Amino acid sequence: MKYSILLILAGFLSNISLAQEKITVEDIWRDYKFFGKSVAGFNFQKDGKHYTKLEDGKIVQYDFATGEQSAVLFDIEAAKKLNAGLPKSIDGYAFSDDEQKILIKTNTEAIYRRSTKANFYVIEMGLGKTAVGLSALGKQQYATFSPDGSKVAYVVDNDLYYKDLKSKAEYRITRDGRKNKIINGSADWVYEEEFAFAKAFHWSPDGNKIAFMKFDESRVKEFTMTNFRDGVYPEYETFKYPKVGEDNAIVTLHVHDVPSQKTILVKTDYEKPGLEAAEQIYFPRITWTQDANQLAITKMNRHQSELRLLLADATTGTTTTLLNESNKYYIDVTDNLTFLKNGKEFIWTSEKSGFNHIYVYNMKGKEVRALTSGNYDVTSFYGVDEVKGKVFYQAAKVSPLNREVYSVELKGKGDVRLTPEDGTNRAQFNSTFDYYVNTYSNANKAATYNVYDLSGKLVRSLEDNAAVAVNQSTYGTSPVEFMQVPSADPSVQLNAYMIKPFNFDPTKKYPVFMYVYGGPGSQTVQNSFGGANYWWFQMLAQEGYIVVSVDNRGTGARGEEFKKMTYLQMGKYETEDQISAAKYLGNQDYVDESRIGIFGWSYGGYMSSLCILKGADVFKSAIAVAPVTNWKWYDSIYTERYMRTLKENEDGYADNSPVYFADQLKGSYLLVHGMADDNVHFQNAAEMSKALIEANKQFDTYYYPNRNHGIYGGNTRLHLYTKMTDFIKETL
Repeated sequence: MKYSILLILAGFLSNISLAQEKITVEDIWRDYKFFGKSVAGFNFQKDGKHYTKLEDGKIVQYDFATGEQSAVLFDIEAAKKLNAGLPKSIDGYAFSDDEQKILIKTNTEAIYRRSTKANFYVIEMGLGKTAVGLSALGKQQYATFSPDGSKVAYVVDNDLYYKDLKSKAEYRITRDGRKNKIINGSADWVYEEEFAFAKAFHWSPDGNKIAFMKFDESRVKEFTMTNFRDGVYPEYETFKYPKVGEDNAIVTLHVHDVPSQKTILVKTDYEKPGLEAAEQIYFPRITWTQDANQLAITKMNRHQSELRLLLADATTGTTTTLLNESNKYYIDVTDNLTFLKNGKEFIWTSEKSGFNHIYVYNMKGKEVRALTSGNYDVTSFYGVDEVKGKVFYQAAKVSPLNREVYSVELKGKGDVRLTPEDGTNRAQFNSTFDYYVNTYSNANKAATYNVYDLSGKLVRSLEDNAAVAVNQSTYGTSPVEFMQVPSADPSVQLNAYMIKPFNFDPTKKYPVFMYVYGGPGSQTVQNSFGGANYWWFQMLAQEGYIVVSVDNRGTGARGEEFKKMTYLQMGKYETEDQISAAKYLGNQDYVDESRIGIFGWSYGGYMSSLCILKGADVFKSAIAVAPVTNWKWYDSIYTERYMRTLKENEDGYADNSPVYFADQLKGSYLLVHGMADDNVHFQNAAEMSKALIEANKQFDTYYYPNRNHGIYGGNTRLHLYTKMTDFIKETL
């Protein structure tokens, strides 16, 4: 008994001494001392037994089950001996379907969030692994093999091309591409950002046709960003950006027939007089069915509340409707549509039951069966193994905080949980669905990466991040504790987490620092490891702050009504909930209610701004990084999805935009923005500053020249987090 007490006392004293080893901003953002190791996504090969990785200019093949190296498929240094013009490094690569050719990507330049341009080279495995440049026309975008590997399609300067690898001939499909006018085969800014794709062309299954999208941006208004790069004059970057209620690009769909070299227009209704105006509809997805002459098109109205799944005849361009879906709020777009190889059915996901679930439909658009059902959301769709007759998916069945991986039979029976541990599980299956890599973490445990077979047997461990656990012990981190707090609606409880100071004393009073995002369908309160912010919050806890995050109404994994109840009033209920949560915390015996602050980035910056203004008597300080400050300055697709247009919903915009409440500021406010933010424009910060000045309100600002929405690069994050830390200590 005495021995046990001594051990406990020794451990307690040890933890006290360990906690004196303080976490610093330099540790996190200069030395990257606490960052865990990750395992890059696997490039699985078709045999299901091997995968490849890019390592020091080499494409290396490994055995999936053992992890042992099998072969080096390409070595850039060896290839340079045959072709001195090759670059020094490889940025990425892709195999042809038969895995006999490889496209390597070099000298990559980022454009926006998902778009890049680069120099591509083709490697033919049977020809001494030599690399041949794809095109001399300039850097290419989205180079993609045809299904038989005989051709590669790509975009150069807004025009679509393909190259015949046998004859070496290049074919130009479009000739009207022009910057800030016409885009062929790649998405415009707003489609790329809000519909999450950049490549806008697809080969047919037989490789004889290419379906592509054309964006006519002529009527879209331009936005200009200013960059400062040591020149006598600044540089100006101008691009098309449709804001709320303004003209969108006119999007048309086309199919190019390779053998005949002819291109047809797909008839999607608005070409006919009296039907939908071209800029009032969207085509968020196009994909081929199993029929090489049949293209599937997702078509939506501008409000994104009506969806039609069309089937287009790729030889005539005529379309028929396969499926209609409508929603009183809006419909989320996914990549889950999957046409089965039997040619008779397809997989579709929908929130029509009130929760997101998986369905099988026939090719007449009739529901055959639901594969999942219940009061939980399917959160990811991983794919279909038609050989085994199984569908694989991720869901939040146990709790909105957790994610589990499941399989279910295509017949709708045999739902099996594959991942036993509660927390966050994310799976990546090999090409034959025999094995999967599970990335697992929880709020207090960094990610582990393990290979399992479908029976749940551990095949091998890839990374356990034991070093992170050592750092947690060494620096005496405090546990992340989950809790529930009341929303502004007494009938609704909100999920939250709390990090208490080390050696927390409930008889003392502590300041509270709240972290918020709060946007539609998002979550900050999830049973997963928090990365860099986890360590920053632990640092603040060491300094005596209680750190809290609350998922307000409008966030995800709690069904459609909870997520979409903020429709047309984005910011209203979310802000009310954060204020309600802060008041609840302030009533706790261990909280100093006069010292509550809040921080957020992007939508979170919008939220923290509203909280310090509408909750002026509750919050003492707020940090807003890259915030929207008036929804009329944000893009058309995102904002109108949740708010409709300013003309349609004037009160919704006026009641929930921070610029209109600048005169209510009482506490300390730090406004941060990147001046090269192509997403949430610096205009938002400038106008917010103007409103605060006109209201004669003092505030702090930090602006970052040449930095985008992520505000990173060089010492930027170190500089930013140093400022935010100092601001918290000074004002809270």
